[in-house]
Amino acid sequence: MTTSPAELSLETVAAARKAIAGTALETPLVPSPFLSALAGTEVLLKLEIAQPIGAFKIRGAANAISILPGDCPGVTCCSTGNHGRGVAYAAMARGLRAVVCMSALVPDAKVEGIRALGAEVRIIGHSQDEAAEESRRLVAEEGLAEIPPFDDPLVIAGQGTIGLELLDSRPDLETLLIPLSGGGLAAGIALAAKARKPGIRVIGISMDRGAAMYESLQAGRNVAVEEVPSLADSLGGGLGIDNRLTLPLCRELIDDTVLVSEAEIYRAMQCHYYEDRIVCEGGSAVGAAALLAGKLPDVTGPVATIITGRNLDMNMHADIMAGRSVRLGDLTLEGKPYHA
Repeated sequence: MTTSPAELSLETVAAARKAIAGTALETPLVPSPFLSALAGTEVLLKLEIAQPIGAFKIRGAANAISILPGDCPGVTCCSTGNHGRGVAYAAMARGLRAVVCMSALVPDAKVEGIRALGAEVRIIGHSQDEAAEESRRLVAEEGLAEIPPFDDPLVIAGQGTIGLELLDSRPDLETLLIPLSGGGLAAGIALAAKARKPGIRVIGISMDRGAAMYESLQAGRNVAVEEVPSLADSLGGGLGIDNRLTLPLCRELIDDTVLVSEAEIYRAMQCHYYEDRIVCEGGSAVGAAALLAGKLPDVTGPVATIITGRNLDMNMHADIMAGRSVRLGDLTLEGKPYHA
């Protein structure tokens, strides 16, 4: 198995593309006329919401599970929601037991979605790091194979297949706006895209509350952050105490990082719904949030961003679309009706 950043390459991503064919889909890349007019350049949306689980995480999970031996007793992972769903789906396709460990911060809608795929769910503590400890215990005591959410070469290569699809569809892309969390998505896409087109610009975007990768890149080392409720809950969680791949890869390959507020994410979710007719999680609306907030003034196009995650609390989504206030832990986010 690949063990260092240097061993991840365009070839490993191309191999992942073959391994996940038939489990993960090649998803559409469609224009957003509204965001294109706003940005003054073409903005395209990579619709990972069209995946069987509604999120890109199926790619990395399917790639990692594809190499497991036939006598594997099962798999485990920690997750903020979508990775667990990807692992559950890929495990179900292989007939494997799956145990998904999550913190109490994960929305109920995501927990139930994972259970619906036949996986066992364990709620552990109030952080992804605590959930990760339980996953590691299952590896040590029950012999399950761990499928890490991001800091794993097979997972990174699987997510990198998006980069290949993007440039297959549009070789003229100049900028990629990528949701940034643990860095598996950003590292994988940047690795593949820059191998194919070295001059392409990659910008990682996260929420301004508990952005572990952003803080770690700023500090030049792995920084622990407090996890708090967010509209971008899928971007929560730390980098893991033994991070060895995604932090160095993101440091090397990401050209810039941008933070957006909860209010800006709220508006971006409304924008995708009313302008693009798309239902998506806050974590994948961060690209639009940065554009709408004027935080990317020098962006050159064509531009693509990743729309991933339709596994959200639809009651909260309805509140946001109606312009009502929503509660995020100790924060009340003031509602505001959408206007273009």
